[in-house]
Amino acid sequence: MNKLSRGKKPDLILLLVTLALVTVGTVMIYSSSSILATERYQDGQYFLKKQIVFLALGLLLMILMTRIPYYLLRKLAWPGIAVSVLLLGAIWIPNVGVRAGGAVRWLSLGVFSFQVSEVVKIALILFLAHFLTQRADYIKEIRKGILIPLLVTVLLAGMIVIQPDFGAMAILVIIALLMIYMAGGRIVHLAGLAALSLPVAIWMLVHKSYRLARVMTFLDPWQDPSHSGFQIVQSLIAFGSGGPFGVGIGDGLQKLFYLPEPHTDFILSVIAEEGGFVAVALVLLFYIVLIIRGFQISVKAPELFGNLLAAGLTAMLALGAFINIAGVMGLIPLKGLALPFLSYGGTSLVMSLVAVGILLNISAYER
Repeated sequence: MNKLSRGKKPDLILLLVTLALVTVGTVMIYSSSSILATERYQDGQYFLKKQIVFLALGLLLMILMTRIPYYLLRKLAWPGIAVSVLLLGAIWIPNVGVRAGGAVRWLSLGVFSFQVSEVVKIALILFLAHFLTQRADYIKEIRKGILIPLLVTVLLAGMIVIQPDFGAMAILVIIALLMIYMAGGRIVHLAGLAALSLPVAIWMLVHKSYRLARVMTFLDPWQDPSHSGFQIVQSLIAFGSGGPFGVGIGDGLQKLFYLPEPHTDFILSVIAEEGGFVAVALVLLFYIVLIIRGFQISVKAPELFGNLLAAGLTAMLALGAFINIAGVMGLIPLKGLALPFLSYGGTSLVMSLVAVGILLNISAYER
C-alpha cells in the first residue's frame, strides 16, 4: 500500500451529479410531503427539516471519507461484519427494534432511528473487497477462495430476509456475486450458486402470500385498482399526468393522499407529475452518469481492493436506483426501497453519501 499516492483530484463529475441529485431530492421532498406533514404533524416543513439535518450529516461524512486513505478501511472489514450481526440481532429486542409496515427494519437510539440494512450493505461490500483481495490467489477455489464470503453473505442476507426485507436481501446477494466475479471467480461456480438459489427464491415467493400478490398485481394492476393495484395505478397516473413538462413544482395532485408515502418510495412519481418527462429524463441521466463514473473509478483503481470496493459501492447505488425506478414505472413488482439521494430517509441518504465519499477517495489515488 505504501506505493499508492494521492496524486489526483477527486472525480469532479461524480461530485457534481451527486450534489445535483440531493438538491433535486431536497426540493421534491418538500413539495411531496408538505401537505402530508401538515396533516400529521401540523408543520408543513417537518420532513424537510429532518432531511436537511441528515443531508448535513451525510455531506460531513462524505467529506471525511474523502480524507481518510481508502485502503485503511480494510481494518474495519471483520469488525464491520461483527457489528452488522449485532445490529441485525438487536432489532428484535423489545423497545429497541422499530416495527413499521409489518416489518422490523429499524433500530431506535432514542432521538432517532436508522435502517440497519443500509449499514449492512456497506459493511458487506467492505468485507468482500478486503477478503477477496486477501485470497486473490485462491479465488477460483470454493473452499479457500469464496466459501467464507458466501457464508457471510448468506448469514447477513438470512437475517435481513426475516425482517422481512426481500429487496435488501436480493441486493446483498447480487453485489456479492458481482464482486466475486470481478475478483476472478469462476463463472461455473457462480452459475451453480445462482441455480441453487433459484428454488429458494421461488419458495420464498410462494411461502408468503403478500409476495405472490405483488407479482400478480404487477402482471395486471388494473384488475383491482382500488386495493392491491392501488399504489402502482396511482403511480402510473402520476407519470401520465405530467406530460412533457409537468404541471409545475408544487402543483401535483397525486401527492394529495393518492400516492402512499409520496416523499419516500414514490418520489419519482411526484417528479414525473410535476416536472414531466423532461425532469424524469434528467434524473435518469444523473444516475447514468453517476454509475458510469463509479465503474470507471473501479476500473482505474490502483489495486484490487480499490477496484472491488468501488465496484461494490457503485453496484449498491445502481441496484437501489434501478429497483425503485423500475418498480414505480410498473416494470418490475413494487419493492419498498428508497431511491438513493432523492427519497426521504436519513439512513439511505447518509449511507449513499458515505459511498460517494469513498468513491471520490479512490478516484484520487494512483500507483
